[in-house]
Amino acid sequence: MLRFVVRRLLQLIPILLGLSVLLFAWLRALPGGPAQAALGERATPEAIARYNELFGLDQPIYVQYLRFLGRAVQLDFGNSTRTGRPVTEEFLERMPGTIELTLFAMVFAIGVGIPLGYLAARRHGSWIDSTSVIGSLLGVAIPVFFLAYLLRLVFAVELGWLPGSGRQEVRIDATRVTNFYVLDGVLTGEWDAAWDAFTHLVLPGIALGTIPLAIIVRITRASVLDVVNEDYVRTANAKGLATQTVRRRHILRNALLPVSTTIGLQTGLLLSGAVLTETVFAFGGVGSAIYDAIFGRDYALLQGFVLLLAIMYVLVNLLVDISYGLLDPRVRVS
Repeated sequence: MLRFVVRRLLQLIPILLGLSVLLFAWLRALPGGPAQAALGERATPEAIARYNELFGLDQPIYVQYLRFLGRAVQLDFGNSTRTGRPVTEEFLERMPGTIELTLFAMVFAIGVGIPLGYLAARRHGSWIDSTSVIGSLLGVAIPVFFLAYLLRLVFAVELGWLPGSGRQEVRIDATRVTNFYVLDGVLTGEWDAAWDAFTHLVLPGIALGTIPLAIIVRITRASVLDVVNEDYVRTANAKGLATQTVRRRHILRNALLPVSTTIGLQTGLLLSGAVLTETVFAFGGVGSAIYDAIFGRDYALLQGFVLLLAIMYVLVNLLVDISYGLLDPRVRVS
């Protein structure tokens, strides 16, 4: 198992290096460049030249990249041109909100998706199966931003059941410990703050979890249908094992192997920043920060956030590989 983990870790190095090259080249190719973004559109050519000289942007591109890579290893991405704060500090402040939103969305997707997919497979060919298939197709096809606007219009604006923006009511004087608002409310015993933060997660969490939910339903259904026809399931039934035992130990347990991979990959995608969902609900996570950085041409923040999110994504994928190797030993030799 150790060799499997080490091999996967070594495979991450060229991936991250390749991503850093693409990110560095892409940001340098954007209109205006870093100097124009930092100094403003009315900056004179002389001011831009001084800025480029001061920060080494007039040096050969490979020298700039090596300096960027050296600072990135130290998690030093400079300061945001909008706030003046270090990019890493901004990321650590914003990331807890995105993690909370991702966890809520995935709990919703898993809690509904696995039972629904299993039920659809058990009732294969029935109206339940057909409804789940149609519903999963709609879940993937409906744009996230449209669903987010629809949920906000109905449940926040028209009915007023749930808050439609922010992470917490601004009038609540909550104590910040970890910057995970729900967790902070629990740790400090401020239950009103914890509940308010939780209610702020419901609408964006449902909007964000719809696509993972649809995918989990489809994967669970297909996996259960495949496992039901395996020889070991027929053998277990022939031995006279109880139906619930066969379903729990032989069908569901083996069917969840590909589902676990899907869950891990979807979690990594959501952690990469729900730009549209966070923007619609003014949630204040990583996604909305990236949106503001793109339109504000905050290249330092954009560069740092994208690279940090990529690191998180590949680490989540590594955990998925390790967990799959633990569940299925055959993967370790591949």
